[in-house]
Amino acid sequence: MAFTWGVSTAAYQIEGGAAEGGRGPSIWDVFSHEPGRIADGSTGDVACDHFHRYPEDVDLMAGLGIDAYRFSIAWPRIQPDGTGPANAAGVDFYDRLVDALLAKGIDPVVTLFHWDLPQALEDKGGWLSRDTAFRFADYAGLVADALGDRVRMWITLNEPFIHMTLGYATGEHAPGQTLLFGALPVAHHQLLGHGLAVATLRARGAGAVTIANNYSPVWPVGDGDAEAAAAYHALHNRLFTDPLLGRGYPELGLDPSVVRDGDLDTIAAPLDALGVNYYNPTSVRAPSTPDSPLPFEIVPVEGYPTTAFGWPVVPDGLRQLLAWLKDEYGEALPPIHVTESGCAYDGIDDPERVTYLDGHIGAVRAAMASGVDVRGYFVWSLLDNFEWAEGYTKRFGLVHVDYETQVRTPKTSYAWYRDLIRASR
Repeated sequence: MAFTWGVSTAAYQIEGGAAEGGRGPSIWDVFSHEPGRIADGSTGDVACDHFHRYPEDVDLMAGLGIDAYRFSIAWPRIQPDGTGPANAAGVDFYDRLVDALLAKGIDPVVTLFHWDLPQALEDKGGWLSRDTAFRFADYAGLVADALGDRVRMWITLNEPFIHMTLGYATGEHAPGQTLLFGALPVAHHQLLGHGLAVATLRARGAGAVTIANNYSPVWPVGDGDAEAAAAYHALHNRLFTDPLLGRGYPELGLDPSVVRDGDLDTIAAPLDALGVNYYNPTSVRAPSTPDSPLPFEIVPVEGYPTTAFGWPVVPDGLRQLLAWLKDEYGEALPPIHVTESGCAYDGIDDPERVTYLDGHIGAVRAAMASGVDVRGYFVWSLLDNFEWAEGYTKRFGLVHVDYETQVRTPKTSYAWYRDLIRASR
């Protein structure tokens, strides 16, 4: 089977057009406009203006020679308040985008939820509410009705662990709640929404269906930190994988009353692939204070170069992670697509990004050589963009964006990735 080379983006990070085409407010619209939430005081109101400039961006993708483009649908562009019929103007935007991609020979890979929940649903409880899972399935059906005849792969959720943790447990992301382990119902309701959406997509004849999870190898600092590392590993890596593959939940203190009869069967619906997003390992030790509310403490990974984000660059961590998935889940593990892999560096001449990508693609090749079934690699990201709580201070793109003029300039890494793709054919 041919290997898929691609790039990834997310709606709120690039689209702009926040109040155009009938789009309603998302939790990120509200959150980013609250003083002090975003590092540079910015919002995604305009972002990369992809809403208007998508033909130029599709041309940039065609210049790379990619096989597939992974992008997300803005839920509030389809359902401004999270319920009801599809907003025709919103559907039309994605309809035109998909057709533009196909005209260039690029397969659309659609992510249904990349963190931009309609604010109207958050006002009713957001992912803490079981009802949101059913609203998500309804929304999935509307998108499938509109685009299902042309989409080759569907991704239900992007990084539900990160959305639960930063959005509901620690508050750095929208909607800004700080519930710590009280956020665990968000895990179940997201996974239930995933399972219900899988059934909805299948009923409409969808092709490949998957989910994109964030994974991180967990490294204990010392011999006495194994228990803390195991607790964090269960939270970050197993919580959103065990139930998908029929194992139920690891023991993390999730209130059993949250999980109703039949839920786990719904969540464990067969997948055609598993999306793996990888950025770095996590170093963990036992709590340094006896009254810590968490059974682990995250500390910096030492001994590796770091990106402009301060994240450690550990390509072999991706190989380790892929090997763990294969060893841990065996025959239950579907084929893998690396749905995000990338780094923040400044500058249009970006040799550090070239080195990063070369190392991580090498790690994928090493994992494949050891028997892991990996079928695709998507660079994060096509464009510099609104980097959530960091605003426009971190640049992940293969293409530089001047946010004042919206001029796009391909970077050194863009040319490198283009040449790699050509050489692989």
